[in-house]
Amino acid sequence: MRVDQFDFLLPADCIPDRPVNPRDSARLLHVNDAGLSDRRVCDLPGLLRDGDVLVFNDTRVIPARLYGKRGESDIEILLHRPEAAGVWHALARPAKRLKPGDTVSFSDTFAAEILGRADDGSVRIQFNLDPSALSAALQEHGHMPLPPYMGREDDAQDREDYQTIYASHDGAIAAPTAGLHFTGDLMAALSAKGIETSFLTLHVGLGTFQPMKVDDTDNHVMHRERAYVSEDVSWQLTKAKAEGRRIVAVGTTSLRTLESAAGKNGEIRPFDAETDLFIVPGYSFKAVDVLMTNFHLPKSTLFMLVSAFSGTDRMKAVYDHAIKSGYRFYSYGDACLLDCGRLP
Repeated sequence: MRVDQFDFLLPADCIPDRPVNPRDSARLLHVNDAGLSDRRVCDLPGLLRDGDVLVFNDTRVIPARLYGKRGESDIEILLHRPEAAGVWHALARPAKRLKPGDTVSFSDTFAAEILGRADDGSVRIQFNLDPSALSAALQEHGHMPLPPYMGREDDAQDREDYQTIYASHDGAIAAPTAGLHFTGDLMAALSAKGIETSFLTLHVGLGTFQPMKVDDTDNHVMHRERAYVSEDVSWQLTKAKAEGRRIVAVGTTSLRTLESAAGKNGEIRPFDAETDLFIVPGYSFKAVDVLMTNFHLPKSTLFMLVSAFSGTDRMKAVYDHAIKSGYRFYSYGDACLLDCGRLP
């Protein structure tokens, strides 16, 4: 399938570098078989059904961008996947200057040794700190890994803005952005409506946001990302599906985790593994009935995923409406609720 089938023109002024406040005042484009409806995220309880189960990704974004020195050279490190205690795969800039045995220093007491290259081209590094000390050092010296399209460096406000209110497990290098819209008041309103909530974990890495560098989807290889579905959650979701209730994925990372954990007949199994699931049109969904997600990049794996979920032509029409109506795109942008019969 050609990647250029998923291209569209996106004006630069559709991309915000700050979220709206409060979070649940963001716009929400409701997409169902009756058409399109312009709403707000705070309207979500009225758009869902009693008994629906909202599934959230509770990963926590770590300050994964580090600026250090190798001798007199400036080095930027972006962590993206842990391998073992203190050992990470990372992107480095400029990577060509780094050789095995080199040390990159981030402070007088915080450094990493270059171990070599991984098969995917990333750099393998080993920190000089134990896990608890490393976590503290990242909090002190690391930066929130804002996407480059925001066009600015992170600041103290991003430590709050670029994190869901329910984030629980450290490990992501990017936020599960659909979840950024939720507030305590909205969660309470959903509960009062009889809508269940459930939490799984996918540590968002390069696999979710890496740009397409090929012309055909058959040639694209997703980076692996660690995901976890507990036995309790698998039982809750399988029971809901057996009772004819809908599974509503909050974000593409929740959807990819659920589909990775799903059996052929739709039951959700416990899952603790890496996933490189790449969803394009023609994929047969087994677990997820409704998807809430932000608006995504042209020619991205995420736009391909929503096209697989709701139909490429429909999603191009949805995005055309969103652009003309002034919706905000990407991480700090608005959202859509795909609540429609899926099309080929």
